[in-house]
Amino acid sequence: MLTRPLETTGLAAAFTFEGHRLCYTEFGTGDRVVVLAHGLMFTRRMHAPLARGLAAEGFRVVTLDLLGHGDSDRPRESWHYSIPAFGDQVLALLDHLDVDRAVVGGTSLGANVALEAAVKAPERLRGVVVEMPVLDNAIVAGLLAFTPLLFAARFVPFGVQAVAKVAGLVPQGSQWVDVVTDTLDQRPASMAALLHGVFFGRIAPPRSVRKRIQVPALVIGHQRDPVHPFGDADTLAADLPAAEFVQARSPVELRFDPQRLTAAILDFVRRCYRS
Repeated sequence: MLTRPLETTGLAAAFTFEGHRLCYTEFGTGDRVVVLAHGLMFTRRMHAPLARGLAAEGFRVVTLDLLGHGDSDRPRESWHYSIPAFGDQVLALLDHLDVDRAVVGGTSLGANVALEAAVKAPERLRGVVVEMPVLDNAIVAGLLAFTPLLFAARFVPFGVQAVAKVAGLVPQGSQWVDVVTDTLDQRPASMAALLHGVFFGRIAPPRSVRKRIQVPALVIGHQRDPVHPFGDADTLAADLPAAEFVQARSPVELRFDPQRLTAAILDFVRRCYRS
């Protein structure tokens, strides 16, 4: 069977899960698979640099747009959205790719999605990479940060539409400019449904459940971010029986000075595939 050469920009594709189209991008080839999930209202493009770095080391990396994000479908009903449902979408992606086991990682929302996947199907995961988890200490700050967006989407939809229109005028081609414009490209009804579904559902597995997750985990935490407090990451690393902890120097280290954390992630993923 022919194999594709390493794609420097990734190979985009899609599949259907429960009647909705979910989009993803593949970087690299091979049997050692890593799936990366994005943060709330971000898109799969945020993980492109990390995906390229891991693919260059011989891994097949798949970045997924969860339902309501990026190029995936964006239904208007809040019941479509929850972090456990996002965990199901990651597992469905593995089924679609015919992958038995993979390392699953994510940032913020994506970190919690990785934990949900580990709870639902630990036998499918070789390991999880959890950056900026959102647990008990972050709930109040998260509500304060996102409630104005929910209000705007429900009651001032023309404002959300105007921002999206302006974002669409920004030239594409710069990694982080594109990530920002992707995030601003929202549809009011879908955005409101997404935020409502996420914040009024289960944010993360409870501590009693987390303590039973045996999947190897790399937890990355940092200080100076109330939505992703250091205490949540530190607590999670203590809760998970097979976790190791890395402290980031800042909330944006993996984005703008990624060498150290990328090396730590690469080392962890390699060890997951040796066991």
